[in-house]
Amino acid sequence: MAQAIRFVKPGGPEVLEWQQVEVGKPGPGQVRLRHTAVGLNYIDTYHRSGLYQLPMPSGLGSEGAGVVEEAGPGVTGLKSGDRVAYAGGPIGSYAEERVMPADRLVPVPAGITDQQAAAMMLKGMTAWYLVRRTHEVKRGETILVHAAAGGVGLIVCQWAKHLGASVIGTVGDEEKAALAKRNGCDHPILYKQEDFVARVDQLTQGRKLPVVYDSVGKDTFYKSLDCLAPLGLMVSFGQSSGAIGLVDIGILAGKGSLFLTRPTLNTYTATREDLLTAARELFEVVQSGAVKIAVNQTYPLREAARAHRDLEGRRTTGSTVLTV
Repeated sequence: MAQAIRFVKPGGPEVLEWQQVEVGKPGPGQVRLRHTAVGLNYIDTYHRSGLYQLPMPSGLGSEGAGVVEEAGPGVTGLKSGDRVAYAGGPIGSYAEERVMPADRLVPVPAGITDQQAAAMMLKGMTAWYLVRRTHEVKRGETILVHAAAGGVGLIVCQWAKHLGASVIGTVGDEEKAALAKRNGCDHPILYKQEDFVARVDQLTQGRKLPVVYDSVGKDTFYKSLDCLAPLGLMVSFGQSSGAIGLVDIGILAGKGSLFLTRPTLNTYTATREDLLTAARELFEVVQSGAVKIAVNQTYPLREAARAHRDLEGRRTTGSTVLTV
């Protein structure tokens, strides 16, 4: 038996319970994995609250790192004792042990710690598809990253800077502005004190931007469109401030034939080949030092509710890991 975080109905952090669970043996194409670290991500709060609905009762969590305990029939390339990490489904990483599809696991190279791996897989591979696939950031471009001091934001800022872009980022306070600046954000904007649309217009001398990366949602969506140059791309990949709601797509024409996308990591890493490409390129930029993964907060896994309260209360920066 192992312990895991479970919940029987959607709600606030208080619905999360520390329960004993039966793990079982791995079946064909599966491995039994012992977690050493689990990543905390904002999407976990969407699943817990019911914004993104899960069948009840349910586990929680989409990201983790650990050690293979046992490989099931037909598994090749993985064996007991191998260090591995993953991001994306199936849900249930908030657990001491679990059974996982072997083809969703990637080997963790030497030089990457388990906590780094748990902190970087979902956020890092999200950053990968944002700057390498959804919009391929080019040298000399200026881009806007909302929540620049958040887990994904800090990685996007560093990676985009490494690719030669000039990075504008919105943040909530002076401390987060300083953090973002240390991580590749050339122009942090304190969005509570300053109109970020006006500041973008000033910084670009009225030319505006080819792309905006927006994980905030309701509070920033329409103003983000105003930051885009004609034919620009609005990348809406989260909604920490709430759902955007219905959008009249005619607004895209009026603001300059804009493009709008709502991408997900699961789509961009649906094939084994794409998953390995994402992980390889992420590990390469981290091992080269171009992107640094800072685990700024850790909580015992059994205290996941406290971690959720701090995350939703904007009391965290960068990456947070639940330790097992």
